[in-house]
Amino acid sequence: MLQKKSRSSPPNFILQYIFKPWQQMDLPLLFLTVAVTIFGGIMIRSTQPNKVVDDCLWHWITGGVGIFFAVILARVPYQNWFKFHWLIYTITNLSLIAVLVTGMSVKGAQRWINIFGFYFQPSEFAKIGIILTIAALLQKHTANKLKHVFKVLAFTGLPWLLVFRQPDLATSLVFGAIVLGMLYWANANPCWLLLLISPIIAAILDNLFKPGWIIWSIFMGVLAWLYLPWQRFGISALGGISLNLFGGELGAFAWNNILKPYQKTRLTVFLNPEQDTLASGYHQVQSKIAIGSGQLWGWGLNQGPMTQLGFVPEQHTDFIFSAVGEQLGFIGCVITISIFCLICLRILHIAQTASDNCGSLLAAGVLSMILFQTVVNIGMTIGLVPVAGIPLPWMTYGRSAMLTNFIGIGLVESVANFRNQCKYY
Repeated sequence: MLQKKSRSSPPNFILQYIFKPWQQMDLPLLFLTVAVTIFGGIMIRSTQPNKVVDDCLWHWITGGVGIFFAVILARVPYQNWFKFHWLIYTITNLSLIAVLVTGMSVKGAQRWINIFGFYFQPSEFAKIGIILTIAALLQKHTANKLKHVFKVLAFTGLPWLLVFRQPDLATSLVFGAIVLGMLYWANANPCWLLLLISPIIAAILDNLFKPGWIIWSIFMGVLAWLYLPWQRFGISALGGISLNLFGGELGAFAWNNILKPYQKTRLTVFLNPEQDTLASGYHQVQSKIAIGSGQLWGWGLNQGPMTQLGFVPEQHTDFIFSAVGEQLGFIGCVITISIFCLICLRILHIAQTASDNCGSLLAAGVLSMILFQTVVNIGMTIGLVPVAGIPLPWMTYGRSAMLTNFIGIGLVESVANFRNQCKYY
C-alpha cells in the first residue's frame, strides 16, 4: 500500500521558502572566510595587550558588514553586473583619479579618501573593478589570440598606472597577478604570459648580473620566435630580444628616477636583511624571530615576548602572521595556511563548475587576488619575498581590504548559486 508523502511542517516550509534563494551557495567557502575573520580579530587583539579592543572590534564589525554584502551579492545573478561593466570601469578610474587630487597622504603615499571620518581606499575596491572588466572582455572571446590579450592589457593599463602613481607598488602587483591569472584561465598561451613578464625579470637581472640579463634576453628571443605569430624575417625573435633589453634599461631608469627611497630600501634589504637590522630591515628580522621563537606549539595565545612587548612593528596589519607563528607555533601556521588552501580550492571548484565563461572568469579573478595576497603576505613575514604592503585576507586589520575580499567572495558565491543558469550579455 502506497504511503502518502508527508508535507513539511509550517515552520520548516517557511524556513525553506526564506532560504531558497541561497540554496546553491557554497556554504563551506562562506564558513571558512567567516572563521578566518573571527580568528583574525583574536590575533589582532593579542598583538595589542595594552590597548582597548578598538581595532579588534572594528575588525569584526567590518567583517560583519562584509558578510552582509557577500550574502546579498550571492542572491543577485552575477550576470547582471556585466550589464554595467563599463560604468563600473569608469567609476573605478574616477575614484583612483580622485585619490590623486584630493586624497590623504600617509607615510609618503596618497591612497586614502576621508569620507565622514572613515578612510576609504579606492585602490582596494579597484581590484573588483578590474576583475569584472577583464571577465566582461573575455567572456565571449577567450585569450587564445594575441589581439584579445592586448585588449585586456590596454583597458587594465589605465587603472594600473593610476595605482602605481599613488604610489602603491603592492596593489599594482596584485593587479598584475589578477591579469595574468585571468588570462591564463582564458586559455592564453603560457609562453605569451612569460614573455609578458619577462621585462621585469630582465630589469632585475640587469641590476644584479648583467651577463644573465643578456642570456635571458636571447632566450626570450628564441621563445618569441617559437610562439609568436610574426616569425617572418625573425621579427618575433628581434621583438623578444629588444623587449627584454629595453626592459633592463627601463629597470635602471625606474630605479634611479621612479622608485621612492623606501621602495628601493625594501628591495635591497630583502637581498641582505642583516645589513640594516635596526632600521629598514627591522620589520622582517623581528618577524622571523617571532615566528621562529614559537617553535612547534607556540607560546600560547596572548603569550610570547616578541608580540607582547611590541618588538614587531605593524603586527596587527601586514605582519599579523608573525603573531600566529609566535603564539601558536608551527602547528598554528600549518592550520592557518591549510584553511587558506581550502578557501582557494573551493573558489577553484566554483570556477571549474560555473555555467558560463563570465562566471568562471569571475571566480578565477577572485582566486588570483586571494592567492597572490596570501602567498606574498606570508612570504614576506618569513623572509621569502620583499616587504610589501599587501594584506593577509580577512586577518590583516584594514576596512577597505576586508570589504573588498568579502565582495569578491559574494560574487563567487553568486557564481555558485546560479551555476545552473546560463545567460550571456
